[in-house]
Amino acid sequence: MLGAMMAQSRQRFLAPLAVLAAVAALGLSATGSQAQAADPRPNIVLIMTDDQTLASMSVMPNVRNLIGAQGTTFSQNWVSYPLCCPSRATYLTGQYPHNHDVFDNKPPDGGYEKLRGGQTLPVWLHDSGYKTVHIGKYLNGYGNRNPLEVPPGWEFWHGLVDAYRMWGYSINHHGNNVQRYGQVGEQDPALYQTDVLRDIATNFIENHANGTRPFFLSWAPLAPHTEVGTGLDLNFRNPRPAPRHRGQFNDEPLPRPPAFNENGDGGDMSDKPAFLRRGPLDANEIDNITKRYRSRLESLLAVDEAVKAIVDKLRAEGVLSNTVLIFTADNGFMDGQHRIEAGKVHAYNPSARVPLLIRGQGIPAGQTTPAMVSNVDLAATVLDFANTAPGIRIDGRSLKPVAQNPASVAGRRVLLETGAPRARSIGDRWYAAIRGERYLYVEHWLRNADGVDVRTGKELYDDNVDPHQLESKHDNPGYADIMAGLAQRLHEMQTCSGSTCL
Repeated sequence: MLGAMMAQSRQRFLAPLAVLAAVAALGLSATGSQAQAADPRPNIVLIMTDDQTLASMSVMPNVRNLIGAQGTTFSQNWVSYPLCCPSRATYLTGQYPHNHDVFDNKPPDGGYEKLRGGQTLPVWLHDSGYKTVHIGKYLNGYGNRNPLEVPPGWEFWHGLVDAYRMWGYSINHHGNNVQRYGQVGEQDPALYQTDVLRDIATNFIENHANGTRPFFLSWAPLAPHTEVGTGLDLNFRNPRPAPRHRGQFNDEPLPRPPAFNENGDGGDMSDKPAFLRRGPLDANEIDNITKRYRSRLESLLAVDEAVKAIVDKLRAEGVLSNTVLIFTADNGFMDGQHRIEAGKVHAYNPSARVPLLIRGQGIPAGQTTPAMVSNVDLAATVLDFANTAPGIRIDGRSLKPVAQNPASVAGRRVLLETGAPRARSIGDRWYAAIRGERYLYVEHWLRNADGVDVRTGKELYDDNVDPHQLESKHDNPGYADIMAGLAQRLHEMQTCSGSTCL
């Protein structure tokens, strides 16, 4: 069905021209009446990478210098559910998963179709007068039912349909056509996914920067997420970087912090949940982790260049000073910590802690703050800059005043949760956790053969004495009162809504 909807001509040299023509045409048709007074509200650009760790920011000097050094870096930013689709649903709704009800990447508990699309950030912004444009990956499963669908609220749309390929992917251009970019097995530099998405973004800015309405631009590349569904033997050099960056980190050593291959000398992991207790990583597994780690870093170099291109275009069009820039990721990734060879979802730091940098009006420049914040705050922050109200009750808070006064959230705790959705199956595991400035407390649950959720374990980590989460204190009597208080607040937050989440 997808193939039938694609344009008949798919020659690789036509693809970039088709994008530019489509964007230019949209620019001519949607600038609005020039007689109308210009809306003084700022443009907002939100950039969201996929599976990016906090540590990987070391290879992104443009993001650090152009956004971080000119704004505020939030060093304690946590995602409510470290998995692509639930995390992005939280960004779009400003709600924790137990309120937006997207608990997985696919049905029945999640996926694009589970999102209540009419109750999202682009709808509220567009209704308030913003031009809204999304470029790149959306929620998992988008395009499966209808590749030409444009989700509610997006006035301009360039959504990836089969996002998990750096070549051979498709983009739905504003519901008019689904354009294929290259073939899966080729590596034409002109069709590298990140670069094509970059060019769409800069062309949109060029055509819309000086209209009467401000714009909200959501830019979401795949990198550094691994490629899937290619049918290629990538030998764990995955994702494929832009050809110009291939091999740049061939000799980069894999970081081995204390949590890497935890107690790899054969020591026990009895403090961890039973399902995580496995033997040490072997040499082959470590080799695979190393190859993937290097490829992930290389893939971020094109993203870093794209951020510079976007900022340069905003400056060239004379609107940079009236534009808010937000850079973040949907979740982190595990690279051998606690003997976890790959993945996310876990409440541990590499999985749940992600970059967040904000530059814009009222945001202090050159500041790094340890204020406790979450992706549940993204929608509230964008709405604050846009002077716009949400259409539903949201659970987060604007980070604009937090950047100005980090002490205003002293003692704050945020929720991490992966369940329990109504459609959980027998044998499914899930957890709920609470994260504060010092402690991480986790409760693990299992749906048993009777369909009842039973608690199977707990974890408690104290950052002051164990920043790498090597020894859970849940059985330590000295932490009993602390754990009881955290458990009480966790159980309150599992059903919180709006101000009760704060």
